[in-house]
This record gives sequence, C-alpha cells and structure tokens, in this order.
Amino acid sequence: MMRTRKGHKVYPLTVAQKFHLYYLPHCPSAAVLNIGTSLTIEVEIDWEVLGRAINKAYERCEAMRVRLAKDKEGNWYQYIVDHEDQEIEFRDFTGMTMEEAEAEMQKWTTVPFKMEDSPLTRIVMIKMPDGFSGVYFLAQHMIVDAQSLIAFLKDIIELYCNEKYEGVPYPKDMASYIEQIQKDLAYEAGSKAQQRDIDFFQKEIAENGEPIFNGINGTDKLEAAREMFKNPELRTAFSASGNTASALDIFHLEEEPTKRLMDFCEKYHVSLACLLLMGLRTYFQKMNGHDDVSINNAIARRATLKEKKSGGTRIHSFPVRTVFPESMKFIDGVFAIRDKQNEFFRHANYDPTAYFAYRSKLYPQPHAGLTYEPMSLTYQPLTLKEKGLDQLGDIRYKTKWYPNGTCPQGMYLTVMHRPEDNGLDFNFEHQIQAVSRDELEYLYYYLCKIMFKGAENPDLTIGEIIKLV
Repeated sequence: MMRTRKGHKVYPLTVAQKFHLYYLPHCPSAAVLNIGTSLTIEVEIDWEVLGRAINKAYERCEAMRVRLAKDKEGNWYQYIVDHEDQEIEFRDFTGMTMEEAEAEMQKWTTVPFKMEDSPLTRIVMIKMPDGFSGVYFLAQHMIVDAQSLIAFLKDIIELYCNEKYEGVPYPKDMASYIEQIQKDLAYEAGSKAQQRDIDFFQKEIAENGEPIFNGINGTDKLEAAREMFKNPELRTAFSASGNTASALDIFHLEEEPTKRLMDFCEKYHVSLACLLLMGLRTYFQKMNGHDDVSINNAIARRATLKEKKSGGTRIHSFPVRTVFPESMKFIDGVFAIRDKQNEFFRHANYDPTAYFAYRSKLYPQPHAGLTYEPMSLTYQPLTLKEKGLDQLGDIRYKTKWYPNGTCPQGMYLTVMHRPEDNGLDFNFEHQIQAVSRDELEYLYYYLCKIMFKGAENPDLTIGEIIKLV
C-alpha cells in the first residue's frame, strides 16, 4: 500500500474517478478522458497579465495540481504537488482561417496525457483569426468535469480582470480539493449514509422488474440481439459498436424557442433536465412502442458551495427509468421525473458501478456489453454569464468544446446554453459506427417537436403528443 509519493501524502481515488478507469481499458487511447475547450473574448489581451492570472489560478486550485500514481499491485492513488510558476504556452493563430485554428486545437485534444506522476492539464494562451483572444484548456476527466473546468476558467478571467481593470474585486478563494475527497472517501468507508443509498438503489433496481432496451430507430437492435442469442424474451441490446471512433455533431436551438422552454420550466418549477428527459423518453416510446424507457443521466453532485468550488471530477451517472402509459398527461410525466430526480439527488453519492453490477446480478445477461440504455444525457445549466463574467460588461465572448475522437458509449448528449445568445446547443458525441448524423437529426427534430408540443399543451396525454408530432 502506498502512503506517500515524492514526499506528498497519497489518497485513494474516489468512486467518480474509478468510474473513468472502468471504461478506459475498452478504449484504444487514454484520450477518451480528455476534455478540451477554448474561451475567447473580443478584447486586446495583456498576455503578461494573463500568464500571471493563469499561474495564480493553478496556485489557488489544488485539484488542477493532482497527480496520479500506481502501486505494484496496480492500484491507483492521487496526490497534490506544490505550485510552481510555469512559462505559459502561447499560440498565435492569426493568418490562418478559423477552421484551421480550430482543427489544430481539436488535434491537441486527441493527445493523451501520460497517466503517472505527470500534469493532467495543459493550457495555451491563444490569439484567434476572428479578433478574439483567450485560452485553450485541456484537462483529463480524472481530475476535471464540466463544472470544475468552467469554475477554473472563470477564476482565470476574474484574476485577470482584477489586475487589469479598476474596481474589479479579487475573486473569493477556491475550496479545498483534499477536504472534499476526504469526505467522499469517509462516505465510501462503510458510512451509514452509504448504507442508506445502497438500500435505496437496490430497492429501486429490484421493484420495477427488468427494464427494456429502446433504440433510436425502433426495435431493430433489440430484435437483432434476440436473434443473436436465440432468446425472444431478451430485454437488452448492444447500443455501442466495437469501434470507439467518435464524432461530435451539434444542433443549435435559437434563443426565442429556448426561452419558451425555459418559461415552461419556470412556470412549473422544474429544471430543463426534467423536460429534456421527458422529451427523450417520449421519443423512444414513440419509436419503440414501449411504455418503459431507461436513459442514463449525469448528476453533477455540486450542491454545496464547497463542492462547487473544490474542483475535481464529481459526476455520477445513473439510469432514469420511466414507465409511463400513453394515457398519462405530459405534465404528470414531467413531475414524476422531477420527483424521481429529487430522490436520486439525495442518494447520488452511491457508486454507479455498484448500481450496474447489482443490476446485472439481478438480471444476468448472456454477454458483456448488453444494455438497456440507448444514450446518456447531461444538462449543463452553468453558463459563464451568471458565474461572474457579467462584470466584463458587454464584452463578447465565445466558448468551444473540442471532441477527443473517442467515445466509450453509442451516444452521449450534452445540452448547454450558448454564451452568445443563451440559446441551447445540443452536443451529440457519438460512435460513428453506432449512430449516424441522419439518425441524430431525426431524433433532434422529434425531440424538439415533442418538447414544444408538451410545453404548449401540458395536459395532452403522451399518446396524443406522439400522434400529433
């Protein structure tokens, strides 16, 4: 057992981190764990000040200085190195096209990090052809998720603005990463809370019986699996292909229709995630004819201020299973999902790999990789606007995510608010061999139709909405 590494105290990995190691062996490259993004603003940047702000942000954030180490038995540990100021990379893209600049950053995003005793982030100051300037930031999912990444970029900008402009306050401290993972590890060491969560989820998995797979085109994949295993009763299918090569397809919903959806959520006191889940599950019900639909949904686990500001990776993903007859009103479905979500939030520290392990013990399958869930959903409510960037006044800024080229599952939808106009971006990362762009376009088209029809006529039944769209 390892206790220290290079003079630093080591800690075990958390469940959220182990979850990433769970699918890593099935991918050809550790780049599957990369998250690449750029944030640029329409202003002349003082590169020296930005470089100092970046170094300061690293100093303030323990999580960005995490290193991983492996012992002789193959167990992973983590430790934090002390901050040392670095020379920050700079890349001038002017004189290129935007496409060429973005293609180069996309290429950066496909380069895996060395896993052991090595930095798991890379930051480059960038000057873009469109007159915007800022940073490209690449980090590994073992130490970062979307929320901590946004918090880190926000810290850089606030530190920059504090030094550069009069009257911009110095940002409040980040929270301790170590303190937070110690809480997580104490929970995992057989706490009462953990036992309550185990009981909750085991009951949840057992009491509804076995779920059933729903395909994006209908029951074709389910039929194929039943044929393959000569079992007409089989309820799972292969939703991913053997090939993890992926693409990112993005669909943009304009500001005005987005506002209609947000107004609905405000009126009925539900989050957009509930409406998205209701829309998606209704689409699968329409395509497959099953009342019973299961979709993986990511939970951020950042309820407290300390969780929000401690960095790291905290996402736990669980299937949201809904059994809604066509006679059920749309709004009642949305409320049922909200209630289920609220229950899940209370128990979300539970280990997702334990969830899937318990489920396959209860409902054994003939082959590894068979699943009930055709896709995963993440809704990212955080925008930099409400997170302190409003002090930039009307300075325009842009964010962009770069795909890493590898996706461990068939289809992963991340829905985010666009900084330019607050419309919604539907980011479909998908295995090229599992799902085509045409299939995604079809799904996106009907998903929107279902959500708008339901938001405008919440008392319509699911069956009526399916007929009307």
